[in-house]
Amino acid sequence: MDGEIFTATLVPSGNMTPNSSMTLEQKTTFAFVILLLIFLGILIVRCFRILLDPYRSMPTSTWADGLDGLEKGQFDYAL
Repeated sequence: MDGEIFTATLVPSGNMTPNSSMTLEQKTTFAFVILLLIFLGILIVRCFRILLDPYRSMPTSTWADGLDGLEKGQFDYAL
């Protein structure tokens, strides 16, 4: 025990080349994670745009625009 040198088993030795190719499952998982990150980025950008300008997506018409001959605010009396 005193003079023994311990080597790490996770580090490959010099004559062995590590297999750097990914399996099909790893490639599929990697592509799926990338697509999810892109989707998350799009949602984050969309949420920040709504937070910065919330009235941009609202329609400009109101409920009283379609009333003929009535002033806005007199809808209760028309019934």
